[in-house]
Amino acid sequence: MASDHQASKQQAAGSKIVIFEQENFQGRCHELNATCHNLKEAGLEKVGSILVYSGPWVGYEQPNCKGEQFVFEKGEYPRWDAWTNSRRSDCVWAFRPVKVDSQDHKIVLYENPSFTGKKIEIIDDDVPSFYAHGYQEKVSSVRVQSGTWVGYQYPGYRGYQYLFEKGDYKDSADFGAQQPQIQSVRRIRDMQWHQRGAFHPAS
Repeated sequence: MASDHQASKQQAAGSKIVIFEQENFQGRCHELNATCHNLKEAGLEKVGSILVYSGPWVGYEQPNCKGEQFVFEKGEYPRWDAWTNSRRSDCVWAFRPVKVDSQDHKIVLYENPSFTGKKIEIIDDDVPSFYAHGYQEKVSSVRVQSGTWVGYQYPGYRGYQYLFEKGDYKDSADFGAQQPQIQSVRRIRDMQWHQRGAFHPAS
């Protein structure tokens, strides 16, 4: 038991994010090392910019880790359009650290729920366009065999983001999607194995 506790303490100690109320890292700020279900309870009125010292993290549009998802890797996010281009919401009210427990990455995305229909299998690669790989179907279920991934609604890592940790997602509701549309995926790299460890979207 002690080793488990030690490991979880190390995980928490290894994750650090600072949230600022105003853009460009101004105004009141709040530091997180563990899951926060509601930033309002931490005394923040809004989220204007974010500094991720170590991650990765996932932020949520609504308290209690609900609503649209935003993935944050090590780096600077001076304003809301640095972490999303879905244009639907600029609110982030909950955060949790993302566990990255493998340097290998394998994900299989299926056309139909319950892992049926056509599929696209991706191993240790980032895929900016499923169309370019000849896969034009919807994505209704996902099986993550190793690694941690982010799926995007549109090609080029655009639109809604969906975090995929190791495990099975039987239908699109399981990964938080209102419709079964994913057209690009990329791996989340952990600092432990990838020194750069940060993702910089093309502006």
